[in-house]
Amino acid sequence: MILDFNYKEPEVTLKKTSKRIAGLSISRLVLFFSMLAIIIVGLSEIRWVLFLFFPVSILFVLSIKRFNKLKDRQAFLKGILAVNDENHFRKVRDLSRFDQGTEFIDKKHPFSNDLDLFGEHSLFQLLNHTVSGEGRYLLAQEMKAYHAVEKSQLRHSAIQELSTKKDFLLHFEAFGKAFLKEEKAKTGFYEWINTGNKWKDIFFLPIIIGPIVGLAVLLATIVGYITPGWFSLWVLIGAIVLSWVLRPLMAASKVMPDEGDLKTYTAWARLLEGISFQDEMLQTLQKPIYDDQFKASNSLKSLEQQSFMVQNRANLVYMIFNFLFWTDYVVLWRLERWKKRNKSHVHFWETCFNEWQVLVSLAAFTEQEGTHTPVEWTSQFNLKAQEVKHPLIHPDKCVANDFELKDGEKIVLLTGSNMSGKTTFMRTIGINLVLAGMGLSPFAKSFATGPFQLFTSMRNTDSLGESVSSFYAELARIKKLLDQAESGLPIFFLLDEILKGTNTTDRVMGSEALINQLRSTQSKGIISTHDIELADLEIAGVLNFSFHSTIQQDEIIFDYKIKKGPCPSFNAHKLMELMGIKFN
Repeated sequence: MILDFNYKEPEVTLKKTSKRIAGLSISRLVLFFSMLAIIIVGLSEIRWVLFLFFPVSILFVLSIKRFNKLKDRQAFLKGILAVNDENHFRKVRDLSRFDQGTEFIDKKHPFSNDLDLFGEHSLFQLLNHTVSGEGRYLLAQEMKAYHAVEKSQLRHSAIQELSTKKDFLLHFEAFGKAFLKEEKAKTGFYEWINTGNKWKDIFFLPIIIGPIVGLAVLLATIVGYITPGWFSLWVLIGAIVLSWVLRPLMAASKVMPDEGDLKTYTAWARLLEGISFQDEMLQTLQKPIYDDQFKASNSLKSLEQQSFMVQNRANLVYMIFNFLFWTDYVVLWRLERWKKRNKSHVHFWETCFNEWQVLVSLAAFTEQEGTHTPVEWTSQFNLKAQEVKHPLIHPDKCVANDFELKDGEKIVLLTGSNMSGKTTFMRTIGINLVLAGMGLSPFAKSFATGPFQLFTSMRNTDSLGESVSSFYAELARIKKLLDQAESGLPIFFLLDEILKGTNTTDRVMGSEALINQLRSTQSKGIISTHDIELADLEIAGVLNFSFHSTIQQDEIIFDYKIKKGPCPSFNAHKLMELMGIKFN
């Protein structure tokens, strides 16, 4: 598609396009009934009227092409408007209308379940600009994966450059929204591509004989040189000859990709052919689409045309031309020629476009949020964040915090009153580590981290189906953490209110033992607790930080700022009073 219109004002252009579509719909209907009238009158009364069928049918075909082009433009403009609307809702963190990706929730995953990567009001809803099932799946896997530092650095550079291509990002997503409606499985298509050639050299005879003899019979019938019976005989012969290629064309028709898929791929290919990149990763992903002698868009556009022809053979106009001129042979010849030239490329194109969907999602997120902070990857297993924020909280309401774990500092023991921000802060650190690993800029003024692998234990619930209590589920989770940490992996762990399912005495003793066991490894992390007794323990490498609250006129006030030292006071008693529990 050529963008020969003002997409900067999509609402205005959309109204104009819709009016032209309505006018063309009427014109197309008039031309169709005119062709029917010409056939009826020409065959029953005035033969020479049949000469008008060809110019009218040409006008009809041209009107269809123009109508389809305008419909594509209309769909694209609607896609532009949809992308703009969704960007607005993401900006204000109204994510209720977006795909939650709930099927990607995995309670056994090292961190995804605890950090709101999927589900209601999740990072997936904020990041996901993909439009296909495969692209969506690939993005989810990238969010859940551990990424080597080198890959994260390469991707960060690519995302930063791609985020400056605002029109490219808008058009890429809008084309997908416009045409990629109901995906059709392409397994059969890929199998068809690898089947043997159905074209035989003898089929060139019908290609030549059909149009020449068919035109001669038609003209002779119209001028009265031969009776209509000969015309009928020619049509009967055509039906027999066409049956020889019916089976391969029917087989191809069943497996052709959806029209919307092909339109989307063609549009994406043209976008990638019309843009230049400086980043090596982007250039590498661009190479399969085009080079000096090859353009994927040309091949995809050709396939779109062949697919249209083979899937619309039952169209009345096509059937008339087919029985007269044996056009099925031309269709099969072009289809087999396309298969021979392009079969080695097609599957790779789809894989490439899925990777571009992920990159476009990450770059669009970066452009909209304006996040450009580079991650400072260090060989030391330290972590330092300045003014770090949670990406899922509205920017105007989010409170930034500083945090640092230096050499020799192993664990932060985080205490604080209820609802003061402990869990949110831990998730803030965790989700920014996920962003950094994916090659995105963290939501922070600066962010430095070692090559940690993330592990969380925050949402441990019981399971009736597995007869597992929440306390046992947490112990099983901690066992996995210890196994990984003691194997030598550099884990950054986030443990929220550890061992909360048992009594205070056992909880304090168990927590102290766990802290000592973890600090003997090269892992680091944050452990939150309500047990102030743990803060009184003097353990090397363990720091005390806390979140506070104050009570003013029966109202609990939070500042959500992390502070050094243990929490001096808790608010559970006051909260219970505010909820109606009366203390004597």
